[in-house]
Amino acid sequence: MTSSTEQLPEWPTAEHVSAGDLVRRQGVRPVASVDDLARPDLFESDDELDDFLADLYASRRAGAA
Repeated sequence: MTSSTEQLPEWPTAEHVSAGDLVRRQGVRPVASVDDLARPDLFESDDELDDFLADLYASRRAGAA
């Protein structure tokens, strides 16, 4: 919640673009399958994945405290 003394950030452009217009401009399409989101080579090793997940879980626990 903002107080009356706080200023909202300025948008980089004065033109308002609706979400629907933005989708059409960018040619975004719905995801047809969760397989489209899969990136099998995202992590180079199981250790790298384990490190990422440990950091993710730690940051979530820190935010809940």
